[in-house]
Amino acid sequence: MADTGAFQEQVRKLGELVTRFDQMPDSPQKLACKELVQLLMDVHSQGLERMMEVIFESHESGDALIERLGKDDVTGGLLLLYSLHPDALETRVLKAVEQLGSRLRKLSCAIELLSIEGAAVQVRLIAKSHSCGSSRKEMQSAIENGIYELAPDVTSLEIIDMEAPTSTGFVTLESLLAATPNGHVVQAGSAR
Repeated sequence: MADTGAFQEQVRKLGELVTRFDQMPDSPQKLACKELVQLLMDVHSQGLERMMEVIFESHESGDALIERLGKDDVTGGLLLLYSLHPDALETRVLKAVEQLGSRLRKLSCAIELLSIEGAAVQVRLIAKSHSCGSSRKEMQSAIENGIYELAPDVTSLEIIDMEAPTSTGFVTLESLLAATPNGHVVQAGSAR
C-alpha cells in the first residue's frame, strides 16, 4: 500500500525540480530532457485514461478487474513498466509459446520452451521439414516478436534452431559405423 505522506513529498520534490529545470539555460540537452519528460507524461496520461475506461466499463472487481487490466494492451503495458502486471513472467512466456505454437504448426514448424531462468528464456525452433514455408530469419523474428509482445521484460532470449530428422530413407555412414560391432566397415559385395 502506498504511503500518502511519502507520495506528497515526492510530488513536492518533483515541483522543485521542474522549477529548477525551467530556469536552466536553453540547450539541446534541455530540449531532449523536456521531450523525454513530456513523453513520459503522455504515456502515463494515456495509461491512466485507459485504466479509468476499463474500470468504468467493467462489472468485475478485485482480482478479476486486475486481471482484466493486465490483459488490456495499454494498461497491461503500463503495469509491466512498473512490475505490477498480475501475471508472472513465466505465465506470460508460456502463453506466448502456446500462441506461437499454433502459428508455427501452420508452417510445418514447432517451438519448444527449454528454460526460463530469471528473465532469461531459451526456446527451440524445430523445422518439421526442409520447406518450412518461411526463412529461418523470419521464423526467429516471429518468435522474438511473439515472446516480447507478451513478456517485454524478458532480458535474454535465445532461440536454438534445430531441423527435425528427415525420413528420406538415406542412412549416413556415421550411423552405419555406429551400428556395426567394433565399428568395422562392411563393404558391399564382401562376404563375412
